[in-house]
Amino acid sequence: MTEVRDRYRLVSNGFDAAVRAVLPDKWEAQSPCEKWRARDVVAHVVEGHRSVIAGVRGGASEPLGADEDPRQAWEKASGGIDGITRDAQALAKEIDGPLGMMPAGEIIGRFVTMDLLVHTWDLARAVGADERLDDDSVRHAFEALKPMDAMIRQPNVFGPKLEPPPGADLQTEFLYFLGRRA
Repeated sequence: MTEVRDRYRLVSNGFDAAVRAVLPDKWEAQSPCEKWRARDVVAHVVEGHRSVIAGVRGGASEPLGADEDPRQAWEKASGGIDGITRDAQALAKEIDGPLGMMPAGEIIGRFVTMDLLVHTWDLARAVGADERLDDDSVRHAFEALKPMDAMIRQPNVFGPKLEPPPGADLQTEFLYFLGRRA
């Protein structure tokens, strides 16, 4: 329980810093994700969080509304996941995830946190914020994703792998693996 909570909190703090760096005129800035603006990146993350929260707590998972403040939506969604990571019963609850029914803690630890890490870089790149990701989080996510290489190349997941430049650091290798140019 503590590992999931600590890993989530570390990565969510990075995303939170990127969200707080978005100036009002930057929500429409283009992100590295071809079809997404900065607001869309946050909307995607919020929707993923809301889906896990709804699976654990009940209710419906709603997408980010057109009039909804993305910063406030992120804060509420992040607080919801943080609350789940503090509750052993909630973490153990089986919910529908990317690979079928799984404990919420496994979904948060394996998928939500990894997705959040990648999109921290996307949002930071879009709005000119600090793009540096936590090395241990990058290492953990990269090792988890390597065996899923074929699966993550499906449409609407990640783009084709790119060849990183010679001597690239771990973060750059990770981003190129996910089809992003650092």
